[in-house]
Amino acid sequence: MIEKSLSPVDVEFVTTLHGDETVSFVVLMQPRGDQDRLLRALDDVALGELEDAVHEGDEPEGEDATGPARLGLEHSLKSLREAGCEAVGRLVEDHPIDVLKTVSEETGADEVIVLTAPHYVEEFFHRDWASRARHKVGVPVLKLYAHSE
Repeated sequence: MIEKSLSPVDVEFVTTLHGDETVSFVVLMQPRGDQDRLLRALDDVALGELEDAVHEGDEPEGEDATGPARLGLEHSLKSLREAGCEAVGRLVEDHPIDVLKTVSEETGADEVIVLTAPHYVEEFFHRDWASRARHKVGVPVLKLYAHSE
């Protein structure tokens, strides 16, 4: 599960986690939603990124975020395939953890990787994707922090 396009460093990181084993990915990406605006602003403040917190309302959300999310997903899938992996994916509009559980069961996933930026407020209250997924998906959940390009 990702929240932004994979950077080259992210692709290298996730494709080499298991050494020379052949791996395949089902990538789920959720477009930005306005329900998380306050939490994102608080995270920006916690990270000392006050300028980002001020401009949080300028970021596309809801339906306006679908196009950029789709492009980010396509870029991520292409990058994973270029690295020699099988990769499919889809955008997740609602209930990402429920979709993650269903996809994990349907594909027989060995593990789930949650690749996100730090979300200190959600992590503190164990409401981040990885914490919630650990209680629901039934396979190991690895939480990784995304790299900037």
